[in-house]
Amino acid sequence: MFPLFLTVPSMPPEIEEPAIEQVTSVSQISDVRPTDWAFTAIQSLVERYGCIAGYPDKTFKGNRSMSRYEFAAGLQACLDTVQSKIQDNTTSIAKQSDLETLKKLTTEFAPELSILSGRIDRLEAKAQTLESNPFSTTVKLSGQTIVGLSTAAGGNPPGLGQTNLNLTYMTQLQLSASFTGRDILRIGVITGNTDREGFGNPESLNTFMAYQSFQAALNNQLRLNTLEYRFAATPKFVIAVQPVGFSLTSVLSPNSSYTSAGEGAVSRFAAFNPMLRIGDLDAGVGFDWLISKHWRLQAAYGARTCESTFTLAALRGTLTDCGVSHGFFNADHSAWGVQLLNKPNNNISIGLAYINAYSSDGQLDTFTGSNNADISGGFNESANIHALSGTLRWRIMPQVTLGAWGGLAVALSRDSGAATIASTFLFSLGVDDPFGRKGDQFAILAGMPPRLNGGLLIEQFDQVFSWHLETFYRFRINDRISITPGIFYVTNPGHISSNSNLFVSTIRTTFSF
Repeated sequence: MFPLFLTVPSMPPEIEEPAIEQVTSVSQISDVRPTDWAFTAIQSLVERYGCIAGYPDKTFKGNRSMSRYEFAAGLQACLDTVQSKIQDNTTSIAKQSDLETLKKLTTEFAPELSILSGRIDRLEAKAQTLESNPFSTTVKLSGQTIVGLSTAAGGNPPGLGQTNLNLTYMTQLQLSASFTGRDILRIGVITGNTDREGFGNPESLNTFMAYQSFQAALNNQLRLNTLEYRFAATPKFVIAVQPVGFSLTSVLSPNSSYTSAGEGAVSRFAAFNPMLRIGDLDAGVGFDWLISKHWRLQAAYGARTCESTFTLAALRGTLTDCGVSHGFFNADHSAWGVQLLNKPNNNISIGLAYINAYSSDGQLDTFTGSNNADISGGFNESANIHALSGTLRWRIMPQVTLGAWGGLAVALSRDSGAATIASTFLFSLGVDDPFGRKGDQFAILAGMPPRLNGGLLIEQFDQVFSWHLETFYRFRINDRISITPGIFYVTNPGHISSNSNLFVSTIRTTFSF
């Protein structure tokens, strides 16, 4: 699956609009100086009448244009303040000339003040209606579009080496709503134009190791890819239910800095530990328990239901026929996982996870390493899969983060006694704001995609090692747009010595809204 919006099991913080802050001295406003032509007037309004409120960043923004309605609103506020002080017998603040001026201003802006008063009355009526008929406390529509200009080289073998310059896109829209302030409902749709498997198709490079993080073989079709509801049973215990778009990482934190399809790794393999992709699931449930400040326990169960499937196997057209008798708890592919996260301090995060999966054909279906590893050597029998995942993130300096993960998976046939063992690992170095540009990131990643190390009663296993080397630089243009040139290079693709080395390069542009 390609989760554009990574669902993490913590509850979203409450969003509050910044309040306009009252100031008592003109010196509290950073962008008003004694040399400004309106300094005396502003000083009088602030210190004598108390009519001016500053923005939360302690500025006045005096050069911003304003309408007559805005002026009228400010005038009304001043009138209210002066009237209050007069009633409190602090009449020394106002001279007769001041009162005459206020009277003239009131007459001049009488139409605007009347209109504003009517608008306020209507807004209050609407607010009362909304309060008496609430749908949710927060509703938000967000989205992201990723456009990638990519090319590749190598192959032949693997594949036929047909690697033209490709322009691809992926777009996701997501609606988030909260009913109680301690829950969240997410509904998301996705579309994209990647045909089949991108550079991984047989005519091109014919390997999962060429998959990019932001490809989605949708052929411009619109699909529902997220339907999720999570709520806090207690302040430290969150329950998640996700009938569409589920993966183990919907609940088990991947503990990686590169999971985002739009701003993280440019390859599918380097985004996070492939052990957490086992099963290529689509529906599931789980919980996240914050045991203490330093410890967190997460558990999840998921299945490939084949009824509303948005999985890579389905998109590739290789989905197994589930049959009418199969469902959520007896699906052909399912997995449950548990993870313990430890954060001894603000700079280190360690995760250890165990995954127990069932596969009717013995396949892992991570779509990140060799075909041998993904099909468990080809024994094609129902199997129990046991996997371990270890992850580490260590911020060694304020801007420098080291990362590492590794995994081991054992597939045991239920029928013949066949068994396989596969492994993977990766190391990463990330530098945030390397040139003082906020939001930029430079990263180097190196690792071994999932490899079938050996087994019993299997047709084949991987003889050599493939190395995955990747680097990218994310330029943050603004809060909405980023541009990421990146490249990854793979030796001995598929862990096969006779295969030619390959590389995939891209310029990825991400628009968020």
